[in-house]
Amino acid sequence: MLLDGVRVISLCHYLQGPAAAQYLADLGAEVIKLEPPKGAYERHWSGADVFVGGVSGFYLAANRNKQSVCLNLKSESGRQAFLKLVATADVVMENFRPGTLDKLGLSESVLKSVKPDLIYASASGFGSDGPYAKLPGQDLLIQARTGLVAATAGQQPNILPAAAGCAVVDQHGAALFAMGIVAALFRKERTGAGTRVESSLFNAGIDLQQESIVAYINGHKTPGVFRRGENLATWFHEAPYGIYETRDGHHLALSLNPLDTLASALNEARESENAPGAPASFARDGSPLDRQRDRDEICARVAAALAEVSYAAAERALSARSLWFAPVNSYSELVADPQARHNGVFMQVEVKGETAVLVAHPNRYDGKAPGVRHIAETAGADGTEILRSAGLSDEEIAALQSEEMAS
Repeated sequence: MLLDGVRVISLCHYLQGPAAAQYLADLGAEVIKLEPPKGAYERHWSGADVFVGGVSGFYLAANRNKQSVCLNLKSESGRQAFLKLVATADVVMENFRPGTLDKLGLSESVLKSVKPDLIYASASGFGSDGPYAKLPGQDLLIQARTGLVAATAGQQPNILPAAAGCAVVDQHGAALFAMGIVAALFRKERTGAGTRVESSLFNAGIDLQQESIVAYINGHKTPGVFRRGENLATWFHEAPYGIYETRDGHHLALSLNPLDTLASALNEARESENAPGAPASFARDGSPLDRQRDRDEICARVAAALAEVSYAAAERALSARSLWFAPVNSYSELVADPQARHNGVFMQVEVKGETAVLVAHPNRYDGKAPGVRHIAETAGADGTEILRSAGLSDEEIAALQSEEMAS
């Protein structure tokens, strides 16, 4: 495994931090998930109330290949045990609000006093300081504040702004957080020096939008910015870039395509089904429509043409001309998608006698994806072995575990 020999202590909770730690664990790092005595929040909550074998789907999505130990960091014995673990680690990663560990007497300087070359990795909503540092950093709130919601919805009458349909900032923030830690590990390997790595959801939300933000700022704040027609997918792409519905209620995405070729495909689809109406055309008074200036009109004409044909007819005609399009798949259709099956993007794991389907690690290394080595199905499942590895005696471990049960 690529990160064999690396020990990471993760004090992360919710999604951004745990997902980042999972990337590292997938790559072979020994990731120790440190949980409070009653278990991390993500063990007790799951979107859509999904639990597999009594284990939260939210937990399963971002915590494979980790070991779990429970410690009460508010107690002196818990803090001392934690510091002994830190002395054995390469990385400590956390995503508390700024100042939380300082209040517990576990600041970065305290941790580095026991491990001078430690990589201290901190993820937060907005960063360690600044005017928003103490505000809650949560995916939807970040989408709203960074302009992503406004850019996704456009400015259309009687339509509310729309957020992405998943925790997109959390997941992107997790990848950036893991990337920063891997870079710090490379530096440590080269120089022996530790690094403070900082990642924030606010910066991640902005980073997601590099193309559109650069277009906006350098385009002299395009008049009518974020306003787009009914079908367009973004405010800045040329038509026909967007989502369209066929006669039989299916939807497809059309990307950047030459208008003359697209017109030919649409007319072939219409003719194959004897659709009524005039042939599709992207000209006005003998002059071609402008793909940027006349976006709304182009999209309206595409929508009208596709509304007269079935998805199958549209797919045949578009495919024959190698035009860029795709079906709008549901998650059920995605699971059955032949490329998804070929790429092995889903995996099945046994969880307390039941089968859970998880999303696999996204990359391949020498042609293979990392698998599942371990799932800590209960909080503290690996506590005894982990604490022994930090030099605690069986008596000290028993005392800690008794304290946890009493808390």
